[in-house]
Amino acid sequence: MIDVGIVGAFLGGLLSFVSPCVLPLVPPYLCYLAGVSLRELEHGGDTPQSSRRILFSALAFVLGFSTVFVSLGSVSSMIGQMLAQHLPQLALIAGIVIILAGLHFLGVFRFLLLNREARFHVQQKPAGLLGAYVIGLAFAFGWTPCIGPILMPILALAGAEDTVSEGAFLLLVYSLGLGVPFLMAAAFAPAFLGWASRFRRRLPYVEKAMGGFLVIAGVLFVTGQMSVMSYWLLETFPSLGEIG
Repeated sequence: MIDVGIVGAFLGGLLSFVSPCVLPLVPPYLCYLAGVSLRELEHGGDTPQSSRRILFSALAFVLGFSTVFVSLGSVSSMIGQMLAQHLPQLALIAGIVIILAGLHFLGVFRFLLLNREARFHVQQKPAGLLGAYVIGLAFAFGWTPCIGPILMPILALAGAEDTVSEGAFLLLVYSLGLGVPFLMAAAFAPAFLGWASRFRRRLPYVEKAMGGFLVIAGVLFVTGQMSVMSYWLLETFPSLGEIG
């Protein structure tokens, strides 16, 4: 039977990718990691060597931020096991924070911390695979203030898992949701740049949708209805139970 938490973690990764603080940074980061110009990126790399460099650099970068997120999942699970008797109170606190973050994205009020984004100085030489991996490690922390409201419910779910490996796996799924489209952007750069240019006009709507999603998730945490929602989804869509 499918684990609704796993589906939510993957969708959370996808939502993080198209968020206003991540999507606009993807093209310059691809240029930065592979040491190519935007013109080269628009052509998918002028040579087979540059095309491979873009893709492999992106893969190393994804492995870097995945390392951070999976580690966070493991730590959350360990902490959750130690504080199991306090999970209702922790869920309440997490729910309130998530609701406030959702109201931020809805524009009700603004937290400066959530407007932060990772920045860098563009260079025209490849970062190298090791360099791209290290940048991925650092970039995960640079992203966290902005994608934290999406990441937080998933970390809370990881904290409620029975074992550390289950918590780590949940964050691995989140990393896949975030990393797969990044790799697709590297592999099909010309098509991605065209799509991203058109989609950028819709980013304000994405931000509002994120806010609504977070408010709902926060209310579910505060009221203790997250597990009830999982069962409701399985009852409403029985086919989900046949997956996995």
